[in-house]
Amino acid sequence: MSNGFQHGFTGHVPVLRLGEVLLVTLQGDLQDSTAQQLQQDLAERIASSGVSGVVIDISGVEIIDSFLGRVLAEIAAGASLLAARTVVAGMRPAVAITLVELGLTLPGLRTALTTEAAVELLTSQGPAAGHRAAPREHP
Repeated sequence: MSNGFQHGFTGHVPVLRLGEVLLVTLQGDLQDSTAQQLQQDLAERIASSGVSGVVIDISGVEIIDSFLGRVLAEIAAGASLLAARTVVAGMRPAVAITLVELGLTLPGLRTALTTEAAVELLTSQGPAAGHRAAPREHP
């Protein structure tokens, strides 16, 4: 199904398919085992569905520790190997500050201020799509 909505559940984390993009919304504290399961399940969903992108909305997350930061980076790395791009959306300023303080630059992850901007980044055509003002790519 390439258009429309398709629901799936990854552990306790819902995954929604929007056309060629998977949308994951993280809320509150994510248990380490749930984060690891999400990583495995997302890789399987990307491979089986052939989507071109993953948006991880973290606007409902108040705190990201080094483990979750590493899991997000590993999700992006795995998605990239499966020919999909990953964008993290809705990062709170306190979360960004914490990631910097922890020394986590999240290589390979792009960021966007909103979920809408993240989906637009992933669905835009052309090589300049990643160079818009709102979305940012980390080194």
